[in-house]
Order: sequence, then structure tokens, then C-alpha cells
Amino acid sequence: MPMPKESNDVLAKAGEYLEEIKRLASEPFTIMEVCGTHTVAIAKNALRDILPPTVRLISGPGCPVCVTDSSDIDRYLYLAAQPNMITVTFGDMIRVPGSKKNLQALKAEGADVRVVYSTQDALEIAHKNPDKDVVFLGVGFETTAPTVAISLEIAQRDGINNFSVLSMHKVVPPVLRLLAEDEQLDVDAFLDPGHVCAIIGTQPIEFMAKEFGKPGVVTGFEALDILEAIVMLLRQREEGRSDIEIQYRRVAKAEGNPYAQTVVKRVFEPVDASWRGMGLIPGSGLGIREEFGPWDAIRKYSLPVFHSPETPGCQCGEVLKGRIYPTQCALFGKRCTPLKPVGPCMVSSEGSCAAYYRYSQRSDD
Repeated sequence: MPMPKESNDVLAKAGEYLEEIKRLASEPFTIMEVCGTHTVAIAKNALRDILPPTVRLISGPGCPVCVTDSSDIDRYLYLAAQPNMITVTFGDMIRVPGSKKNLQALKAEGADVRVVYSTQDALEIAHKNPDKDVVFLGVGFETTAPTVAISLEIAQRDGINNFSVLSMHKVVPPVLRLLAEDEQLDVDAFLDPGHVCAIIGTQPIEFMAKEFGKPGVVTGFEALDILEAIVMLLRQREEGRSDIEIQYRRVAKAEGNPYAQTVVKRVFEPVDASWRGMGLIPGSGLGIREEFGPWDAIRKYSLPVFHSPETPGCQCGEVLKGRIYPTQCALFGKRCTPLKPVGPCMVSSEGSCAAYYRYSQRSDD
């Protein structure tokens, strides 16, 4: 059966991009993708295998589940174990291990833990269970923060006082600065996150090009998007430029989404946040503003601060910083698999380790 014309067109365009990449990549060029969805797309489409060996793709801290610190995990496990509590979360968080157990284990022990697909679902659970405390685990980058902010405004407006959010949200620009300042990280350019930049625009990450000479391209999530972005980055090198460009023009704009930015600023404020394997990064988290205090789980339940150690042997932190490939971790594929994950990079569907395990690919290790 002949292939549809659209498929032939895509293959032809991909071939053109690959030929240009081969021409432009005469010297080694290392690119870090800063988005978990990019990590999965690169692995699923075997892009590492088809690119010339001079082009090296490494994964960064683009998976929000993976960068959630061990102390924050133990904090929400402590909260979920409290009586009269319903813990509401997105599915990826269920099996992320804390110091001793995970939400799945707590659920097996009798805790009321529920998976939802939106914050609206979480509000509905609170509405239907007025005699229970309902806590939504707010994990994600700028992409998910607006919907969580709106849920808090709805809870305040409608007096849904049994609903609260444990905000573990993080923002991307501060961690990009940390990566740019890391003398041990040898990266020439970045694939910037398309969904995040659809919210924040490009201005907050312009410093990468202007201050550090690290070009970036805001990229979509199809294989063709990523190949075009690599071409754009290599063209910048050939032309002696360092800019932040947009490949994902069908969604992302330089100014981002002003309405979403305004909603987030109304509800959240910048706070220092701990990242797995990276420590405390100033201004990299989103805390709930005081006027929404009754719906802030940290204030509402006077949650203690945990100081949990990293899981022994797990090198998620080094993977997230781009210092090693997942396959270079001694636990990878042995003690740590998707069925029995030791660290969050093997748990999340966007985790680098899970992507490497599911889609065998060249790792250059």
C-alpha cells in the first residue's frame, strides 16, 4: 500500500533537515533538551540514532515529577497519611518513592488517594465530600500553574473551604541560569520547552543567549519540530549568532500568554525551592500568596519541613543535570526498572530513565 502524500512529505522534509545537520555539524555540538516531553519524543523517534555522532543530545531537568525533592515527597506523604484526608494528584506522582514508601503504598494501607486529570476534578471531589479535607498536590512548571491558580480563585470565590493546594510548582528560568553557570556542564545550546514558553514567552530566558552565549530554540514536540530546531541552532553557530528563536510558532509567541501570566501572579509569588540533585535554587518555586492562605496546605496544616536524604545509589540528580546518561547509573535496568523504580526519573512518563528504558537508543556512553 503506498504511503499517504503527507507522510512522504514529512519524510522528505526530515531527510532535508538531516542532510543539513550533517553538513553543519562538522564539529561536535552538544544540545540539552529542557522538557520531559522532548525527552520522550527524542527517544520514541530514535533521533539520537539517526543524528550524526557529532551531534550529542542530553536530557536536562525538564520533568517536574523528577525534580521534586525527596523532602517534598516525604512532606506530602506525611500529609496524605493524616486522618480525614483525601489526597488528589496527577497519576505520575502515585509511585514516586519517598524515604520509606509512596502514595500507592499509602493507598494500599487505607489512605484515600485519588488520581485526577484536572484541577476541576479536584474541586469537584471537594464539593462532593464536604466532611473531608481535600488536598491537591500542585506539581509542574509554568504550564500547569495557571490552572492551579484558577482553582484557588474558584475555591476562594465559592467558599470551598475544605480544598487546599500543596504547591510544589517550579519555574524554568532560574534552573536554566544554574545550568549555564555550571562549569562541569559542557553544553553548546538548548532546546527550550515549547509549552512553558507558550505561557512565559521568550523574554525570561533571553539571558541565556545574551549573558552566557548559549543559543536556544523554543521547540515543538514532533520529530520534525526537533530536527528543524537542531538545524536552527547549527545555523546560529555557523553565522556566529547566539539568540533565542522560536520554532514552535504555531503555539508559542515571544510575549507568551499575558492572561495566564496575570492569573499566576495574582495567586502565586516567587519562593526558593529545592530541586532533586540540585539543591535550593533561589526564586525557582511558586508559593501561594497570603491572601489565599486558607487554601494553602502548608499554612493550613502547619506542615513541618523535612530534610530527607536522596535514595542511596540513585543518580537521578546527575541525570537531571546532564552529567551522565541514564544508562550510566549502576541501578539502571537492574534494581531500577519502570515496574520497580528506585528513583523518579524511572517513574514518570516524562523521565529520562523511563524513556531510555522503553526506547533503546544510542547514549554515547
